Amino acid sequence: MPLTRTSTVTRTTTVTLTTAFTLTALTASTLTARADSSDPWARSWGNNASGQLGNGNATLQLTPTNVQGIARQDLQELAAGGAESSGTGTATTPATSFAVALLKDGTVMSWGANGSGQIGNGTTNTQVAPGAVAGLSGVSHVAAGSNHALAVRNGRVLSWGSNASGQLGNGVTAADPGGAQKTPVPVQSLDRVVDVGAGCEFSVALRDNGTVWAWGAAADGRLGNDDERTNSNTPKQVKALTDVVAISVGCAHVLALAADGTVKSWGRNSDGQLGNDSTVRSTVPVTVQYLDSVAKVAATTNGSFAVLDDGSLRAWGDNGSGQLGDGYTDDRTTAVPIDAVQGVKEVAGGPEHTLAALDNGSVIAWGANTNGQLGSGSTAASSTPVVALPAGSDISHVAASTNGRSSYAY
Repeated sequence: MPLTRTSTVTRTTTVTLTTAFTLTALTASTLTARADSSDPWARSWGNNASGQLGNGNATLQLTPTNVQGIARQDLQELAAGGAESSGTGTATTPATSFAVALLKDGTVMSWGANGSGQIGNGTTNTQVAPGAVAGLSGVSHVAAGSNHALAVRNGRVLSWGSNASGQLGNGVTAADPGGAQKTPVPVQSLDRVVDVGAGCEFSVALRDNGTVWAWGAAADGRLGNDDERTNSNTPKQVKALTDVVAISVGCAHVLALAADGTVKSWGRNSDGQLGNDSTVRSTVPVTVQYLDSVAKVAATTNGSFAVLDDGSLRAWGDNGSGQLGDGYTDDRTTAVPIDAVQGVKEVAGGPEHTLAALDNGSVIAWGANTNGQLGSGSTAASSTPVVALPAGSDISHVAASTNGRSSYAY
């Protein structure tokens, strides 16, 4: 932003959900196989209009398909970005959905929409199968935002794609010479970075001293520096935040996990995604209430999740499509337990659906399903978890498009 996104996600009116439901605890015995559990490839499903599933075509996929040429054993990290097209006629906003994959050899592959150069191959051509990001090796982490991407190499951050709000962090914006970038460029004045995250036109980095830095769009306070009006095209430190061990970035909010197992948040809060018992945005970090012993955090488009040390799940924020999984469709301003889903290894989600990788190697999903993003074989929404990949599939990680309807597992 000046964001092309509104403060809330438009929800499809064709999905019918019950206002309350009871989740049944999921175990290996209750998971019905939908795919060959011995399949060695990274998997993807859902919307594929821009080739963002990486399977060589642009056809909608209602069940998991293979990402071409990327085996799970070779894949270190996969990040999915972008959004669906919106509007009609001359007011249509093109789709930006894409994905970036870091291989264990330190090289990076990408595919999907490329109108802003977000797949980093030196062109603006859409690509339906993985190809190399230009000139990248020795990479340790990647991230994908609404229309830009990040990579960490030797503690430094590289960026490419749209730069409309300074989200590339290279000291210029799209209006300047060298604004949008079709190949990676260095982020200024930042070193010793151990992780990165990307949202809707902003970027976040975690340094090895536990401090957090942000740059790009300032709207809604997403930079965490007590300023929601001034975009920054170079990194600025998030105020009063130390001892952070992990970050996760939504469309316009950020979660930061502290060493003591507590969670801080800042940015947009229209759906309660900051978890501080309000819907008022915050330009500086606030504490997520009623939450401790957190092992992992996951910020979805306008929602938030925490995996606790015991593998149980907590959720808060946007719930209009039942994507929090608590049995209702009411937004939550504080963390609520998702008691029926246990043994969680990782969570990810888009604006209206959620994925979870369980400790039995399966992937489950719930929420809206307009483009088959649940992987259930239909486009019917599900207010209870459905199986995308069965137990024994050897899956540990999931990802979903920043503001879209595409899903990934590896």
